Amino acid sequence: MRLSPSLDGRPWPVGARAGRLARALAIAGAAWLACGSVSAQPAFAEIVAQYERFSADHPMEAGRSDPARAREGWPDETLEGMARRRAALLDLAEQLDRLDDAALTEAERTDRRYLRALIGWRIEGIDFDERRFAFVAHEGFYNTPYAVARGLDIRSQADARAWVQRMRGITRYFAEQRANLERGVATGWTNPAPVIDVAVAILRKQIAVPIADDPMLGPLKACPALLAEAQALISSDIRPAQVAMLAYIDGPYRAAARKELGIAAVPGGRAYYDFLLRYYTTTDLSAEEIHALGLSEVERIRGEMDKVIAATGFTGSFAEWLHFLRTDPRFYATSREGLIEKYAAASKRIDGVLPRYFSVLPRQPFTIVPVPPELEEGYTTARGGGGGDFAKGFAGTFVVNTSHLDQRPLYEVPALSLHEAAPGHHTHGALTNENPALPSFRRSRDLLAFREGWALYAERLGHEMGVYRDGYEAFGSLSTEMWRACRMVVDTGIHVMGWDYARARRCFEENTALADINIDSELARYIGAPAGAVAYKVGELRIIAMRARAEKALGARFDIRAFHDLILAQGQLPMTLLEQTVDHWISKQTAGR
Repeated sequence: MRLSPSLDGRPWPVGARAGRLARALAIAGAAWLACGSVSAQPAFAEIVAQYERFSADHPMEAGRSDPARAREGWPDETLEGMARRRAALLDLAEQLDRLDDAALTEAERTDRRYLRALIGWRIEGIDFDERRFAFVAHEGFYNTPYAVARGLDIRSQADARAWVQRMRGITRYFAEQRANLERGVATGWTNPAPVIDVAVAILRKQIAVPIADDPMLGPLKACPALLAEAQALISSDIRPAQVAMLAYIDGPYRAAARKELGIAAVPGGRAYYDFLLRYYTTTDLSAEEIHALGLSEVERIRGEMDKVIAATGFTGSFAEWLHFLRTDPRFYATSREGLIEKYAAASKRIDGVLPRYFSVLPRQPFTIVPVPPELEEGYTTARGGGGGDFAKGFAGTFVVNTSHLDQRPLYEVPALSLHEAAPGHHTHGALTNENPALPSFRRSRDLLAFREGWALYAERLGHEMGVYRDGYEAFGSLSTEMWRACRMVVDTGIHVMGWDYARARRCFEENTALADINIDSELARYIGAPAGAVAYKVGELRIIAMRARAEKALGARFDIRAFHDLILAQGQLPMTLLEQTVDHWISKQTAGR
């Protein structure tokens, strides 16, 4: 394998393990983002342009994200298609390696280091043949057509015709996913029963919908002729493909399900988990280090919880407190609409204090909508949909699960609103979308440590902002933070330490106010999507540490609004490069004294 110079001048093999890329990032010199600076080396700008064209054609490979964002058609999920994408990524990596770092601006060096790491992660994911896991509980290929339909903006007959033509490719897309699942069965890479249960439940709900009411037809309501054609297509092709897929997953695939919950049980599973940790956390923290960090956070947060409980005047045990919160009707909405209205009220209260903590806020609004009925049973409590698409007339979306109202406590509403909407995911996503000076790979939503770390930081910021009005809401915030701390313990426990379901569940039962349905939904998610859950806390703790360094260095000159604006202006970066950016900002501030 040809050797190329790494960022510190030493050689690395092109396409080498992402750990080497992460270590290279850790020793890279400090870089400060200067958005919109003039390129000192046109070759780098051309490489970025090539990658952005690749991203538009292959969004899943470029961002390990939803293929619904593809410009047209469906992703080619065959081994041949993946090999072609790997070759294209490898060519881009080699071009980046040939660049003279000294000839780049500081902003370009930052972008180059991040892009090189990003491409390395993509190549490594392909090399692990991770498409053998075609679904991860409530997220999977079976949802992709519906996600595309919900995001369509059909304004002409040609748009409608294009959607019907695209629908014709769904059966091929399903067939390729079936082949990937079969390859997983043949090689011992299968999901365990809890993940399969969720996939089966979703497929059954999708199939049970009368064809005339299928959500894929929604965008065509204004085109009766094409609506009839699409309805016939669902009846003749798509619904049979869904039925066949359900039969396969609930039959032969289930029969081959891995008995262990953890990914380490599959061939090469520990190496794959270590890769996922590097990718999702953008650090070199080991599973064992993350597990220990999670345990320390559980202990710290539990101490904070005890203080809040005492302040309310409650005198019972912690278990009795949790029982009280889970059973008292005052803490639960009585209708789906009522729950949405509680989230809307909390979001507007938060809007009222945002300008004190941010000097730059997005133009893009967000709306609050329920989780689609076919997804709600296995879906998480709430999810922010990013910044929407202002140019196409789409608001950002804050999605709330309105099922099982007796298990959706109102004392968690403020914390979840901060996390999922403003100043969390929506604010971050909208500001990023509104910053065209950033290249597309800085505007994606795939770096969990940055994206989810910021959103979890936003929850903590709610205490400072005065969002939590009483001890119950303050405890709700601590409960959601404990939820993320338990994730670090449980994810590593399941996937590396061989924990069974009951042991994993106890961390949540004994330390959080999460309802049973939420615990089970979350556990299915962690089992099916290893390592992602730990990134939240890792990212949040890094951002908190950056703020602490800035406050210590700047003293009375520390400007909270400027600090927050700085973080959000980055779009997304690995934690090491974000730390370098913040440290450079601190240096500039201290130099200006």
